[in-house]
This record gives sequence, C-alpha cells and structure tokens, in this order.
Amino acid sequence: MSTILKSPQGSFTIMNELVLPNDTNTLNNLMGGRLLHWMDIAAAISAQKHCNNIVVTASVDNVSFKHAIKLGDVITIEAKVTRAFSTSMEVRLDVWAENIPSGTRVRSNEAFYTFVAIDANGKTIPVPELTPESELEKKLFDGALRRRQLRLVLAGKMKANDATELKALFLNQSEL
Repeated sequence: MSTILKSPQGSFTIMNELVLPNDTNTLNNLMGGRLLHWMDIAAAISAQKHCNNIVVTASVDNVSFKHAIKLGDVITIEAKVTRAFSTSMEVRLDVWAENIPSGTRVRSNEAFYTFVAIDANGKTIPVPELTPESELEKKLFDGALRRRQLRLVLAGKMKANDATELKALFLNQSEL
C-alpha cells in the first residue's frame, strides 16, 4: 500500500441529474438501470479523486430502492471513499430524490461500490491509504473489511473459513 494518506473528504463527489421522460418506465418512475449507471459514474469519479488514476468497477453491493423516483425529480448522488485496500477502494453512495416544486427531498438509495485502480496497460496499481476523520467515516472504515470479506466470499474468491472479520460477527471469540 502507498504511504500517501488521504482523507475521505478529498474523494467527496456530488452529482445531480434531472429525471427526464427517456429515463423513466411506463409508470413515470426512474428506471433502476439508469440510476445504477449514474451511481457508477459518481462512484468512479470519487475513486479516481482518491487515487488520481483510472479505475474500473469491481463490484456493486445490494442496491435497495426505498422510494420511487418520479419524472421531473432532481437526483443528487453523494459518493465518498470509505476505505482503501492495496489496489481497491470501497465507495459509499447516498441517493436523494428532490421534487423542487413541492420542496420534498427523500433518501431513496444507498450502496457500496468497489473499484480497482489500473495503469495504462490495465494492470492493478497501489492506491493511497485512507485516514477517516469523522465518527461516521471511522464507522464506515471499520465495517469495510467485513463488507469486503463478504463480497469476496460471495464471489468465490475467499473461503468462508478465512473470513475472520465476518466469522467474528457470528461466533464467540473462543470459537474462532
């Protein structure tokens, strides 16, 4: 891992989009795929700001739709790196839907995306370490290792028995 330390705030990205007719389904709700596309762009910008390199999407965690986003709503996507590993970064996203005429704003989605930094030849490269500052940043940083292990287990890249952080959630320390 690089010896450069960066704060999560340095990767903070805000992206806004207006939901237009071409973005909606037959119920005039934003299509989920369109939102995922916008979230991927915002998360990639955040990851690039952290590592100052090209990044590629490695994984997208479960995205739940808590609130329908309607035609004419303004979407605000906030993205910030929560933890950096050797060549990858976890990015947290929060999505807000705002109906400007009515003055309502609701949080509709949240998700974690993972990106890997690559060089011009497509080879993975180290990313700067992340130093969380606020209490929320520290909480997200601490949970990132468990989320990473879960992703790796689900992708078949790690044996469940090797996911020590995950096992600690379910077993007593004497059972580990």
